[in-house]
Amino acid sequence: MRTRLLPLLIVLLAAVLLALGIPLAGSVAAAQQQRVVVDRIDDTARFAALAQFVTDAPGGSRRTSTDERRESLRSELESYYGVYGIRAGVFYRNGSAMANAPDHWLVPQTGEVRRAFDEALLSRRSHDPRQVWPWQRSRLVVASPVIRDGDVVAVVVTDSPTGQLRSRILRGWLFIGAGEIAAMLLAVGAALRLTGWVLRPVRILDATTHDIATGRLKSRVAVGGGPPELRRLARSFNEMADNVEAVLEQQRAFVADASHQLRNPLAALLLRIELLALELPEGNEEIASVRTEGKRLAQVLDDLLDLALAEHAEADLQLTDIGALAEERVAAWAPAAQAKGARLTGDCPPTTAWADPIALSSALDAVIDNAVKFTPAGGTVEVAVRLDGDSTTVVVTDTGPGLTDEELARVGDRFWRSGRHQNVKGSGLGLSISRALLAAGGGSIDYAHHEPRGLRVTVRVPRHGETGGETAGAGGAR
Repeated sequence: MRTRLLPLLIVLLAAVLLALGIPLAGSVAAAQQQRVVVDRIDDTARFAALAQFVTDAPGGSRRTSTDERRESLRSELESYYGVYGIRAGVFYRNGSAMANAPDHWLVPQTGEVRRAFDEALLSRRSHDPRQVWPWQRSRLVVASPVIRDGDVVAVVVTDSPTGQLRSRILRGWLFIGAGEIAAMLLAVGAALRLTGWVLRPVRILDATTHDIATGRLKSRVAVGGGPPELRRLARSFNEMADNVEAVLEQQRAFVADASHQLRNPLAALLLRIELLALELPEGNEEIASVRTEGKRLAQVLDDLLDLALAEHAEADLQLTDIGALAEERVAAWAPAAQAKGARLTGDCPPTTAWADPIALSSALDAVIDNAVKFTPAGGTVEVAVRLDGDSTTVVVTDTGPGLTDEELARVGDRFWRSGRHQNVKGSGLGLSISRALLAAGGGSIDYAHHEPRGLRVTVRVPRHGETGGETAGAGGAR
């Protein structure tokens, strides 16, 4: 969820910062240009004031003398151009120069300078130039009229390069960009903290749900940080888990009590059946059938007690040599397989993992017993211990009839037995007990087809303890 929520927050924050930064960048550029334009307006006003004192007007004949005031104006314009590199001139209405710097610069017939000149002839200052951007190599033109006796007698025009202006605008933008990046980094950090604060209770709830689903019914959510809604959800979840655990505990207690209470009457009934058999002819089929069903019922009661204990008992996890334990169970079941005409083999290298040795032994007994039971004479049952990432697996394969896809989906359910194997001895609780024993220690059991035929059962136990700090170990082949 964090990988989806965090990019959304970052995109929204970036959009907000851009929405603020773009107008701010435009304002900085406009302010810098306005500052330059105001300076140029002041300069043109000063030159216009000097030009008012130049009394001679343009004529058709060549001028023979130079007025001291015109020389003074020309000197000012040349100094202005030399210091700032800004072209400036005072031009009569017909476009001829009163004074200009550089000398060759005149009012062109077209272009921005001409438009500003014509606008000033109308007795008003030219409009502000268009906004200059850092990527444009343009110039700023400002024109002001020279008014004498209410008439426009000349126009002062300045044509400024924009290199320094564009540099100042770019520096302002870089400053804004640095601020935006810093703000974005702070926003991302805040978003990380916010999403962590919001989603931490969700992660804890998810982990606790997984623990309960895998049999750790004592797991609960610590009601701590996070939004109030998630804290209320955590409390509600804990209440639900308490109720579920109480119901399951009642169910287990009922099964255990019922099994225990039925064992004494059943034992007495079986004793009376044996006494009755003494009074009947030997080999009576009815009494043999009753005796068989009574023993089967006793086995079911014993299995129910075992299942109730398996679901209720806490796992005693220890660092266990899975290879040695599996080899021991193979040796224990080898005579049973040999008596049936099957072959039981084991490939069990020393491999350590965290498991309850008693629970794992019981689970392996049930799985190997099931494999030997359904493997015909001449078949093979193989037990192999392997490392699989963070787990150690014990894989039991057989060459029996196997199961269909529908049967694989149900194998391990309580009291379930394949319709093809109803005549085989058993209560249908052995694999359910195995699953409960393994789940208590964080293990699992899976079923799959074994090619070309048979069943493949994989018992998996974790190689690390619950703290995850110590590696259970890895063994090599003998």
